[in-house]
This record gives sequence, structure tokens and C-alpha cells, in this order.
Amino acid sequence: MKVLVTGVNGQLGHDVMKWLEINHHEGIGADVSDMDLTSEQAVSDFVLAQKPDAIIHCAAYTAVDRAEEEVGMCRAVNVLGTQYLAQCAAKLDIKMVYISTDYVFSGEGDQPFLEDDLKAPQNVYGQSKLDGELKVQELLKKYFIVRISWAFGVNGQNFVKTMLKLGKERSTLSVVDDQVGSPTYTDDAAKLLVSMIETEKYGVYHATNQGYCSWYEFAIEIFKQAKIDVEVVPVNSETFFTKASRPKNSRLSPQHLIRQGFDVLPTWQDALSRYMIELDKEEAL
Repeated sequence: MKVLVTGVNGQLGHDVMKWLEINHHEGIGADVSDMDLTSEQAVSDFVLAQKPDAIIHCAAYTAVDRAEEEVGMCRAVNVLGTQYLAQCAAKLDIKMVYISTDYVFSGEGDQPFLEDDLKAPQNVYGQSKLDGELKVQELLKKYFIVRISWAFGVNGQNFVKTMLKLGKERSTLSVVDDQVGSPTYTDDAAKLLVSMIETEKYGVYHATNQGYCSWYEFAIEIFKQAKIDVEVVPVNSETFFTKASRPKNSRLSPQHLIRQGFDVLPTWQDALSRYMIELDKEEAL
């Protein structure tokens, strides 16, 4: 299978390319230098020239706070870019995977969100990702919408790398403890995405590593596994002002994943352990 992967220089796109190769598929990687998602002509020209058998759309505008000011650019990438790709997928009659986020929900309560629960984004970024979902559903029948949260991978910056860096520089760190969710190791998510496109089990999925934690608990586990001695102080969200509202509840239920017979991702603690090993290998190179 020939698969076009957008956002190939990001954490998830990088790992998707790896798993396509492992599963003996041909991956065509594209980033902004190859294809401008905000240009319908550029997207059409690139995709129709490549004639892929499937698209895994990992690229996105993800600067959550900046999106509150750059509304037009955020929506141009996340909504229009997704629409243009979906139009190409429809024209070629191929499968498309769209990566979405926990931010499409309200972030309220303390129960895991089910795939079909009411959507109520609390910021510009979340609304743009939801509108991207709606474009995919409007234009395609052969689609997978896969929501992830709190992503971490070897190729790019993330919370784990930030904590490891700060943990070596400071003796005390303050981390919010009133936002709860599921970390997602992009290597695990990528493996699942590639297995998904080998099926016709279309629909909306939640694909995070199993188990829930606060950012504070996540940080504690990071330092424990890294054997870094640092005091982590729990604080509430109001301590850190951000332009965009963050969900307090980012728990996602993998109900549809289980129902369709896909393997749920390993626990986030297990994922973190394997990730640490990969980071050590990178440093050794």
C-alpha cells in the first residue's frame, strides 16, 4: 500500500513512517515545504500526482495559545487543509486517517469521554480540530478519525523532554495537578494507525495509552524512571496563565477501539519506560 503521511517532521508523522516500513508499505512523507496545506491547488497537485492508496493526516497547527490570536492561520491549516485533503481522498476513492484531539470536548467532569459524547471545544484550536473532523465526515465514507492527547515521541519537543531538561537544571518544579488525561506515546499510536488502514473498520476512535494521570503525576513518574532527584510541587491551573483555556478532564475512553477488535495501547507508564530507552539510544548516537 502506498500511504501519504502529512506532518512527517512531527512526532507522530515520523513514527507513522517507521511503522509503514515495518509493515511493508510505501510511505510518502510530506511537510510544509512539500505541500502548503492552506493552498487548495498545492494540495490537489501534490496528492493527485502521488496517487496514494491512503492518507494519514498528522499535520496540524498545534500552537494552542497562539491560535487565540492567529485564528485565521489556525483554521486555514486545521480546517481548510483537512478539507482539501479529504476532497482529494474522495476524488481518488481512498482511505483517510485524520488525527484529532481531546480538545474537541468540554474538559468538564471526571468521566472518560466516549467517542460520540457532546462536543464543546473551549478554545480556538479545539474548535478548529472539531471542524476538521466535520469536514472529513461530510466528504468521506472511508475515514478514521483518531483522537489522541498529551503526545510524546522521539522526534520533537514534548512534556517529557521538557521535564527531563528542567529536572537537571532545577531542584524544585511546580506542575499542575488539576488537569487529568492520558499520555500518548506516538510510537504506539503510529503502530495502531498503520494497522487501522489495513482494515475497513471506519469510524471515530480514541487512541491514548491506557490509564489516567495529572500532569503532576506524569512528572513524578518521569523523574522516578529517569532517577532524577527533584522536588515536584503540585499547583492548580490558575497558577500558570495561558491565553487558551485548557481542559481539566482529558480522559478518553477507548470503547470503540475495543469494540472493533483493535488492541488497546499499553499503559502510559509502560510507554514512558520504552520511550526513555529510545531517548537514551538517541543520546548515545
